[in-house]
Amino acid sequence: MCWPLLDSRTQCIAPSIIITYLFLSLFFSSLFLTTSSACFNGNCQVLEACSAATDCGPGLYCGNCPALGRKKPVCTRGQATLPTSIVNGLPFNKYTWIMTHNSFSIVDSPPLPGIQRLTFYNQEDTVTNQLRNGVRGLMLDMYDFEDDIWLCHSFRGQCFNFTAFQPALNTLKEVETFLTENPTEIITIVIEDYVHTPKGLINLFTSAGLVEFWFPVSDMPKNGENWPTITEMIQSNRRLLVFTSDASKEDEEGIAYQWRYMVENESGDPGMKQGSCPQRKESKPLNSRSASLFLQNYFPTYPVEADSCKEHSAPLVDTVNTCFKAAGNMLPNFVAVNFYMFMQRSDGGGVFDVVDKMNGRTLCGCDTITACQVGAPFGSCKNIAVPSKSPGTNTGGSFTGYVQFARSASPDHFPNCLLVLSFYFLLIAVLL
Repeated sequence: MCWPLLDSRTQCIAPSIIITYLFLSLFFSSLFLTTSSACFNGNCQVLEACSAATDCGPGLYCGNCPALGRKKPVCTRGQATLPTSIVNGLPFNKYTWIMTHNSFSIVDSPPLPGIQRLTFYNQEDTVTNQLRNGVRGLMLDMYDFEDDIWLCHSFRGQCFNFTAFQPALNTLKEVETFLTENPTEIITIVIEDYVHTPKGLINLFTSAGLVEFWFPVSDMPKNGENWPTITEMIQSNRRLLVFTSDASKEDEEGIAYQWRYMVENESGDPGMKQGSCPQRKESKPLNSRSASLFLQNYFPTYPVEADSCKEHSAPLVDTVNTCFKAAGNMLPNFVAVNFYMFMQRSDGGGVFDVVDKMNGRTLCGCDTITACQVGAPFGSCKNIAVPSKSPGTNTGGSFTGYVQFARSASPDHFPNCLLVLSFYFLLIAVLL
């Protein structure tokens, strides 16, 4: 192809160069459109594909669920919706909260010096992070160990150096700091109690500075009545509920015996069996109305982190529905789970989504708590858009927000758009 220049000479370009130019133009135009339409730099929303932690918006993180065949990471919820921020002032027992099973048993938690820990792990981030992300119930196993009270994931009622995590005081100080910094939040602690030191537990909570937040046993409803309202508990600063598995501690130390105030389904594998919701042997029947709190366990006997996103998808919804019927159409006040963050990568939204739906149904008559309207009549619901994008097949993944993970995959990288444009125009200039 040739054309005349102003000085009567002729400029020609070989056909092969023209074809190459057209091909590269199409290629780089397509690449630019792809990179410019992909979300990144904190713009990605729930279920949109991501390649790095910073791609996802506030309150979201980037992860996948290989157990469900979903290898491409997507942006996933990293924080629970606090129901009291939308519907406040109702009795405490009208709400549903996320509770972490063995909250202290954290992956990569350092063992005692020179000791190889031999036990199971149940969570992936610190207790402080759990609370920041919306967890409001903690399950803590407490033992006498090394002349102190320790958090231990053990057996036969004895803590060993290879099953020990840390002194319980450390974790309780995290709780005290959170309650002090968040004066409108309420926390519930359920203790699997192997402490035999006289006055050991109450002295422990006193040392942690938690007595000032204590909800006294004498004021707890004992015959299925409603609890005080959230507003009343906040105004009186009674924002810490503590329950023990040892009945003697109620009279001796003023710590509530758990199954006098709540019903509970069986823990471990029996509590996850589809179509079944047996009561725990220490508990009253689930449909008993003499206890006004309901704790639903949903975690396997032997925790496997990689499988938790699969366990917390559709099976969780089915089990909640089964236990709802077994409890006489009563939704749980606490849903206890392993790896509460990892489970959000499931196809059903995980425990955050399930708890949102339970609170929506109970508190305002809507499909989810985010559809409730502040001050509106029961049943007045907003239209809430539901994410519909499907995860893809990339294998990258990383995490952000309050969650601190020790393991992360290498993220993919999108080309810088300005670099692409610069190269694109430079190439055109050279060809012409």
